[in-house]
Amino acid sequence: MESSTHVALLSSPGMGHLFPSLELATRLSTHHHLTVTVFLVPSHSSSAENKVIAAAEAADLFTVVELPPADMSDVTESSVVGRLAITMRRHVPAFRSAVSALTSLPSVLIADIFATESFAVADEFHMAKYVFVASNAWFLALTVYAQVWDKQIVGQYVDQKEPLQIPGCEPVRPCDVIDPLLDRTQPQYFEIVKVGMDIASSDGVLVNTWDDLQGRTLASFSDRNLLGRIMKPPVYSIGPIVRQSSSKKGGSSELFNWLSKQPNESVIYVSFGSGGTLSFEQMTEVAHGLEMSGQRFVWVVRAPTVRSDGAYFTTGDGSEEQSESKFLPEGFLERTSEVGFVVSMWADQTAVLGSPAVGGFFTHGGWNSALEGITNGVPMVVWPLYAEQRLNATMLAEEVRVAVRPKELPTKVVIGREEIAVMVRKIMAEEDEEGKAIRAKAKELQRSAEKASVEGGSSYDNFAKVVKLFGKSVP
Repeated sequence: MESSTHVALLSSPGMGHLFPSLELATRLSTHHHLTVTVFLVPSHSSSAENKVIAAAEAADLFTVVELPPADMSDVTESSVVGRLAITMRRHVPAFRSAVSALTSLPSVLIADIFATESFAVADEFHMAKYVFVASNAWFLALTVYAQVWDKQIVGQYVDQKEPLQIPGCEPVRPCDVIDPLLDRTQPQYFEIVKVGMDIASSDGVLVNTWDDLQGRTLASFSDRNLLGRIMKPPVYSIGPIVRQSSSKKGGSSELFNWLSKQPNESVIYVSFGSGGTLSFEQMTEVAHGLEMSGQRFVWVVRAPTVRSDGAYFTTGDGSEEQSESKFLPEGFLERTSEVGFVVSMWADQTAVLGSPAVGGFFTHGGWNSALEGITNGVPMVVWPLYAEQRLNATMLAEEVRVAVRPKELPTKVVIGREEIAVMVRKIMAEEDEEGKAIRAKAKELQRSAEKASVEGGSSYDNFAKVVKLFGKSVP
C-alpha cells in the first residue's frame, strides 16, 4: 500500500553522489513504502552515469526527474567543489519549477550536501529539510566544524603544526584536511564552509555509517558540550548504504569466468574509482608492484593523466578508452597472463568484490568504495587521490585498522613498486601476521555492518525513526 508520505530527494551530479542517492531512494520506496521523487542534475559527460540513471528509471521503484541544464557558460571556476556548488545554485530555479509541476507536493526534502541551496524551495513549499551525507561521520564533523576553524585558526590549515581539533572526535592532521579546505583564498573554501553551516540549519542529517563503526564521533553530535553546540539537528546513522550489483555478470562474462576458476580470497581487485586516474609513471610502478607481489589480481585500467601526480578528479565519457597495452610496461600483460586480468575502464565493482575469489581491494578510498569493501569483508590498500579520501585513508588504516596505506601521499610523490608489492602482500599473503589481523578485522566489520542493517540493528532502527518523522511532516 502506498504511503501518503511523499519524499523529494535532490542529488548532485557525479557517481559519488548519484549511486548512494539512488540506493537511498530505493530503500525508502521498497522497505518503507514511501512515494519518492528523485531530482537529478546529471553531468551529461559520463556515459556510465547516464546508464545508471536509465537503469533507475527502468526499475520503476520511484520517479526520476532530470532537471534541465543551467547555463554555465560564464563560469570560470575550475575547482571541483566550487564548480559543483555553482552548478547546484544555478539549478535551484529549475528545481522550484519541477516541484511546483508535481501533482502531489512532497512533504520532505532530502538534499545531498551540495544541494542545500534548495532549502529555500523547501521552505517555500513547506517541506521538512533533511541532508543526506553519503560519506562518514568524521567527514560530517569536519565539514560542520569548519565554520569554527574559520574564525579560530590563523593561516592555512595545512601549515598548522598541530592536529586540528574537533570536540569529541579524532583530531585531523593538517595533511588530511579535505580538498576544499586546502587553500583558504579559493572560492571552494568558502563554499564548503557554507555547506557546513547549511547542514547545521537542517531538520535532520542522515549519514552513511553505523554506530559500531563510528560511535564516538556520532555521539559528539548529540552532546551540547561537544559538536552539539553548533549541530542543532539530530544526526541519524543509517548505513551502510551501498549500491547493488547491476548484473550477475558485472558487464563481463569473461572476467567472471576467470574469477570462478581462482582459489577463494586469492585475488586483489584494483580500481581507483570512476573519477581517479594515475600518471603514466605511477601506473608503471603499480604494474610492476602487482607483478612483484606474486598475487593474483583484477585491475581496472584507465588512461593515465598527463599530470605528474595523477588526477584528483576526472569525469570521462569513455572516449579516452584505448588499448590498455599502450599504458602498461612492455610485456606486462604477457608475463601476468596466468595470474592477472586487466579490464579496460569499467567493471561492476560490487559484483567483483562479492566474488568468493576476491580477498583484497586496492582502492582510492572513496567512501562508497570503502563501504563496498567493508560489507564484503575485504581488507584494503587505500590510495587517496582527491576530495575526502586522505581522511578516509587515515580512518581505515589507523583507526578502524582494516587497511594499509602508502607511507607518503600518492598525490605528492610517485610510490615505488617495492612498497606497492609489500602492501599487496601484507593484506593478501596468509603468512603475514599484521595482514591476518587486518583480514580478521575486515570480517568482523562485515558482520557488524550486517547486524546494524537488519531488524533490531542500530541503522535499521534509526531509519525507521526517520521515516516515522517524515510521516509527521505530512501537512
